[in-house]
Amino acid sequence: MILWRAGMRNVLRHPWLTVLAVLGVALGVAVVTAVDQANEAAQRAFRLAAETVAGRATHQVVGGPTGLPEELYRTIRVRLGLRGSAPVVTGHLQLSGRTFQLIGIDPFSEPPIRSFSSRFTDRGVLTDLMTRPGAVLMLASSAAERGLKRGATFPADSAGVRRQLMLAGFLEPPDEVSRVALASVLVCDIATAQELLGLVGRLSRIDLVLPEGEEGARVLVEVRSVLPPGADIVPAGARAGALDKMTRAFRLNLKALSLLALVVGMFLIYNTMTFSVVRRRRLIGMLRALGVSRREVFTMICAEALLIGIAGTIAGLAAGALLGSELTRLVTRTINDLYFVMEVRRLPLLPAALWKGALLGVAATLAATLPAALEATGAPPRAVLSRSQVESRRRRLVPLAACCGVILMLAGCALFLTERGGIVGGFAGLFAVIVGYTLLVPAGVMFMSALLRPLLELLLGSLGRMAARGVVVSLSRTGVATAALVVAVSAGIGVGIMVGGFRLTVQNWLGNWLQADVYLTSADRGGGRYRPPLNPALVRRLLGLQGEAQVTLSRRVRIEGASGATEVFSVQVPERSFLRYPFKDGDPALAWKRFSSGEAVLVSEPYSYRHHLHPGDSVVLRTSRGERRFPVAGIIYDYGSDTGIVIMSRTGYVANFGDESVDGMSFTAGPGLSVARLLELVRGKAGGEQVTVVSNAQLRQATVEVFDRTFAITGVLRMLTMLVAFVGILSALMAMQVERARELAVLRAVGLTPGQVWGVVCGETVLIGLIAGLLSLPLGIVEALVLIYVVNLRSFGWTMQLAITPAQLVQAVVLSVTAAFLAGIYPSLRIARTSPAQALKEEE
Repeated sequence: MILWRAGMRNVLRHPWLTVLAVLGVALGVAVVTAVDQANEAAQRAFRLAAETVAGRATHQVVGGPTGLPEELYRTIRVRLGLRGSAPVVTGHLQLSGRTFQLIGIDPFSEPPIRSFSSRFTDRGVLTDLMTRPGAVLMLASSAAERGLKRGATFPADSAGVRRQLMLAGFLEPPDEVSRVALASVLVCDIATAQELLGLVGRLSRIDLVLPEGEEGARVLVEVRSVLPPGADIVPAGARAGALDKMTRAFRLNLKALSLLALVVGMFLIYNTMTFSVVRRRRLIGMLRALGVSRREVFTMICAEALLIGIAGTIAGLAAGALLGSELTRLVTRTINDLYFVMEVRRLPLLPAALWKGALLGVAATLAATLPAALEATGAPPRAVLSRSQVESRRRRLVPLAACCGVILMLAGCALFLTERGGIVGGFAGLFAVIVGYTLLVPAGVMFMSALLRPLLELLLGSLGRMAARGVVVSLSRTGVATAALVVAVSAGIGVGIMVGGFRLTVQNWLGNWLQADVYLTSADRGGGRYRPPLNPALVRRLLGLQGEAQVTLSRRVRIEGASGATEVFSVQVPERSFLRYPFKDGDPALAWKRFSSGEAVLVSEPYSYRHHLHPGDSVVLRTSRGERRFPVAGIIYDYGSDTGIVIMSRTGYVANFGDESVDGMSFTAGPGLSVARLLELVRGKAGGEQVTVVSNAQLRQATVEVFDRTFAITGVLRMLTMLVAFVGILSALMAMQVERARELAVLRAVGLTPGQVWGVVCGETVLIGLIAGLLSLPLGIVEALVLIYVVNLRSFGWTMQLAITPAQLVQAVVLSVTAAFLAGIYPSLRIARTSPAQALKEEE
């Protein structure tokens, strides 16, 4: 009981140090929880929507870019007698700037598959749905948000065309989960959907409910026998699984960055608990001399740490829940920009994320406390009573720590050399290098202090020499604070170099890829990267500009398959533009003839990396003529998709897929025609169509803005990690203030003024910041190299340029010095104002 009271007394006597330790834990837990919450919320929202819309379907019949013919459904339903089948037409509509998924169904085929689209308590709703033009159903809550009542009409945009819809009634979801998933869904009769989406006579897919076992296998064979060329049967969850896999690397990268903040927080906890032990070394030594066992002292220290860990974890979970909503917005925006359109309307508190954050917080606290607890119990009572022995023992351990650090860094490098570990192995190696490097920091502090001592002495005289000596004398404190700052600053350097290099790479790629002067696409972004086809009449009008400008047609589609989807980009491109494509592998001149005829294709770098393809290999695509192999004529750099794309000439695309639609057009001004005049001509031809017309410069700027938005969340995480390190330095300096109070009081007693004492302490903080800044440069550059050539390549398959500017490195050192100086202002003022007489009293 006495030990427990002594431990609580220690916590209460130094509330600011305890608060800083709690804050360090809270910040680390908050970042991890918020990122986990954002990732899980986005993943859960998409998964729930996919599962709810798929219903009880076990398989889906999918077609090519033009979908499936209606006759196929009649064949399956009537000729094969498969009652567990339902036709579906899907697309996207824009309502007041918000994207809704439109699902066209046959109400009489729905009961075996979906309940929300086959429950009509009011028969008048079913009548209106099937007879009234533009009739749709939506959730009552979604309608209330827009002030809509049953029977109301409202506008919606589809493929750039304004349509009038009528609210025939409300969806009746069977449970709360379905209600959340259907928040952005409109349901209508299949004929209405075909008219709204321009798919008259076509279906997006046919949902099937097949029995299990041999009977299901037999039915599957029968259905396959009637499929036209270009159609296939895939498991109902295949598309959702493929889309989830697309974002997995992105989500894993965010988790790794969030864990870095927790690692920095562990340095803070270690620093606080070690200081707690060192400050009470006399008390612990006397208790040990009076017979208190090592186990009892160990338990007391761990109990204190557990209290701090629990308090910090609770605060961190609360802060993480608040921060999670903002990170969810950033994560969702990035997924919409890069992958597919989704919406997270409500952010539920996910128990798994909270439990994970709680366990990490408590476990990290106890792990960071173990060295301090072992130090308190491992030394004999006489050694514990001597502060000088504590510091001398710590300095003797510096070579051993450095050797362990080198070994750990070599182990991390070994993980970079093998690709078996994948992304996780890359991050594990990176963390091993970071932790190993931090073990070298104390040796670096001693070396750099000795190296900079003459400079400080020259600038500050004897005060500078005292500051340099003070950093080394309190190595147990300054070493940990410097290590925490090194980790935070190096993370900023590494991510900054990676982002800067990536930005430069994208800008250079855009210069080679975007060669036309003006670009035109549909204004409808409901499908994310995939735009709806342009009005054929508009395409014909714009083709009339061919005398004054060179016109290029393009189409981007997804080809669904059992193993996922393949993005195919078809383009009608002249030879001169083709030869300027950014080839990574292959000869553009040799590839042109086979590409232009449709015989061969190009693949992007990520596609070749994920599928292990090289020029001369083949890509298998499901076309309207059945599966066909296309030789790979070359590999090009592409940073528009991390899943990769297959690029095909428009001639080959139309011949193999039977799809003559166009979703993009580009125009290159002819001789004597300015870009401004060309923009006017294109916009004039477009008339009242809802299309987006931009110049080359505007499109580049918009692409770079998407890039910057993508990395906005990494900037937030870097700031939070730096904040944790700042708290760590503040905690270490306040600990040093209490610990060195007697030493500094002696200096005051022998003649140093408060200003000179303030100068000594500030000199120490600036020196810590300068040493941390200089030591962070090698680690930051190593982190950048690992992120670019290991983690990024394994995550996304992209090759980036390495661009290190002196300004970035100088900025990092300045940031480190500034953070250390700001953190040292309050402790140094407090030390300078402390009464020498009071500080010279005997320690507790």
